[in-house]
Amino acid sequence: MSSRAGIHYWKCDRPAALHGTVRAATGRAPRELMLSLAHELERKLGGPEWRLAPASGQGNHLTFRAESGTRAYFLRVEDGPEADDYMAVESELLRRLRAQGIPVPAVHYCDASRTALPVAFHLLDLVPASDLNTHLKSGRLDLPALLAQIGHWIACWQKRVPVEGFGPFDRATLEAEGRLRGLHATAVDYFYLNLPRHLDFLAGRGFIPRGEAAALLELLEGQRGKLGGLPPCLVHKDMALWNVLGTGEAVSAFIDWDDAIGGDPMEDLALLGCFHPAGAVASALDAYAAVSDLPPDHMRRFYGHLLRNMIVKAVIRVGAGYFDGAGGSFLHGAGVDGEALRAFTLARLRGAARALREGRDRVDFG
Repeated sequence: MSSRAGIHYWKCDRPAALHGTVRAATGRAPRELMLSLAHELERKLGGPEWRLAPASGQGNHLTFRAESGTRAYFLRVEDGPEADDYMAVESELLRRLRAQGIPVPAVHYCDASRTALPVAFHLLDLVPASDLNTHLKSGRLDLPALLAQIGHWIACWQKRVPVEGFGPFDRATLEAEGRLRGLHATAVDYFYLNLPRHLDFLAGRGFIPRGEAAALLELLEGQRGKLGGLPPCLVHKDMALWNVLGTGEAVSAFIDWDDAIGGDPMEDLALLGCFHPAGAVASALDAYAAVSDLPPDHMRRFYGHLLRNMIVKAVIRVGAGYFDGAGGSFLHGAGVDGEALRAFTLARLRGAARALREGRDRVDFG
């Protein structure tokens, strides 16, 4: 049974760093694996013959459309060499979220043991909707209205799904006691995990100067006594439009909970700030506040988590080469090439640092 105790964010901190982000998923889906997965589904679930075809997943997992008879499903596969078993945690979390009325896909089967196959996988409902990022790129999305819906649901899952501790959840505790317990005792323990290493990577790769990396570390160290002190809540941790399915007007489902943690109530809202204009993000905070009280010093928390997550996102984007070439990945908006994404990432990181340093009391990335 594996542990994520040393992980702040899986994609950049996993032993096989950036696995699945630097090569196309279709190149990692041999026909033999598809046939083995289909055979395993038939062995475990029965029914008519199972058929698999590659799906259009955009993250670091392999994804397939799975069919048996007239029924279609979504099959998600973790093929990394670490034998990570967090998909079992994610599947149980999805069941709890769904039981509390949160719009997530139903889980039909999960096997993270790697005993029958050398991969972890789970079988989910196939939600008949595009991700909101696709709608945004096509110009068919009312961004402030949709972020308001997302803010509403963030408040709902924080209220309805109890967690303990901070950071990634411990599978052993979940299986033995049924509790979603984070692997870290305090918010501070988790927040600062691997921070010097992340900043050193960005400086070493020339994304920011060494002096700026040192200043960012000093700024965040100065917040050490100010970003904890609240009970943990459920945090999706990858709250981006490509992880929300729906139409241009409404949310249908929140997907990809494989980075979920126990954390601060402002973190998922801050993650929206990693991508979108201040006015649209403010609509998410307003909708959140209509369901749940904003915590004390909420804007300090918002900017602290915005800066920490922008550092992580910069590490992933630099390491995976998203700033190179003409774009085309799900991270690139319409007409946005690698250089434009680099400029946006740097501007948002620096904007978060300025706002935190100045103690701004509203959403403002300028």
